[in-house]
Amino acid sequence: MDGIDLIFKIAAIGIIVSVLYELLKRTGREEQAMMITLAGIVVVLMIVSKEIAGLFQAVKTMFQF
Repeated sequence: MDGIDLIFKIAAIGIIVSVLYELLKRTGREEQAMMITLAGIVVVLMIVSKEIAGLFQAVKTMFQF
């Protein structure tokens, strides 16, 4: 995945999480709203960690460790 795709994917997740958070909060479901936010953070961290692992693999291959 190239950088622009990654940025758009993370931004899309952020927008979806924000909308869901506001909807849940306005209906009095603050606990579920917080869980949605945490789930969004976990998803983004998983995507970013996968990209970082790929970067480390590329560096490892470049230096032939």
